[in-house]
Amino acid sequence: MKHDFYDITILGCGPAGLSAAINATIRNKKVLVIGAEICSPPLHKAQKINNYLGIPGVRGEELLACFMEHALQMGTEIINSKAEAINEAEGVYSILVKGELLKSKAIVIATGIPYKPTIPREEDMLGRGLGYCATCDGPIYRGKDVLLIAYSGEAENEANFMAEICRKVYYLPLYQGTMELDSRVEIINGKPGEIIGSDFVQGLKLKNGSEIIVEGLFILGGETAPDRLIPGLEIVDKHIKVNRQQETNLPGVFAAGDCTGPPYQVAKSVGEGQVAGLNASKYAGRK
Repeated sequence: MKHDFYDITILGCGPAGLSAAINATIRNKKVLVIGAEICSPPLHKAQKINNYLGIPGVRGEELLACFMEHALQMGTEIINSKAEAINEAEGVYSILVKGELLKSKAIVIATGIPYKPTIPREEDMLGRGLGYCATCDGPIYRGKDVLLIAYSGEAENEANFMAEICRKVYYLPLYQGTMELDSRVEIINGKPGEIIGSDFVQGLKLKNGSEIIVEGLFILGGETAPDRLIPGLEIVDKHIKVNRQQETNLPGVFAAGDCTGPPYQVAKSVGEGQVAGLNASKYAGRK
């Protein structure tokens, strides 16, 4: 990151996030966009879009590239990563990204279609031996056995960290490619089945029938539900509740795009992103 303190941090680099970034940048705000390598998979895969005003028949990948080029020409800072944890203190938000802590006056959530649990009983076991950030909760499992389910190579650093403090670390990669793991990390092949344990995590059963007995389970690299990332965020029908100004129930936190509910359309996301960017700029300017 170029700075350690931003006016506005935007989570997501799809149409809503980039629209918010452009409008905040125009108003001379110090903006950081945190997004994935492919900013909006649904839009990226769209073969033809006919309902975006003025650009009929455009491919989703092409439209997304135009949005990105516009933001980069404006000088918007965009990093390929994800926020691991967010906390508020005295009106300022602290955001953990790639092991570094940055601060922001305001936040715009534009993370797309809401996160869906990938393992049965995942929501029930959250905080009962299941977590989404190994570097955050790692010390709890010092000297214990843990399993990390990884959706991307970003999880490798977390596995290596856990190898330093845990008795045993199992690593279940759900992606392809070369892995750079500590020699103490044991790689497991298979697909997650179901969580073992009633009140607390006791292990994981794979779809091939084998079981891995552990005291801690982490799911890394997938999208984290916004209300787990920012404690206290109000969710209604699995979407972030906002008003006409794209304000959430938390001061300084705005949301735009698919994460606020249907219709899941590009034009709606761009419009909400603009409103969120403008109002986040006003909020940051008051502080």
